Amino acid sequence: MGKPKAAKRPTRDEFVLEEIGNQLSEAEHEKSEIVLTVWGEEQPVRGMIVEMDSRTGKVHVGRHGETIKVAFMDIMKVDYPRD
Repeated sequence: MGKPKAAKRPTRDEFVLEEIGNQLSEAEHEKSEIVLTVWGEEQPVRGMIVEMDSRTGKVHVGRHGETIKVAFMDIMKVDYPRD
């Protein structure tokens, strides 16, 4: 009896990861609000990038005085709000 297998994060190639990184850098530089689709999260994460920590690999997203830290490798998609 082994452990139940947890769902594995989908793998993305380096081009997809580079594109996500470029979108995040641009949003941080332009102080744009973004909507992140995050693997394992039901709700998207919305806000502005406060910091991108290369040491921990986390993107800090701030909204309404609250900061959410999202692992870069868990970011599936970067969008801009439509409202």
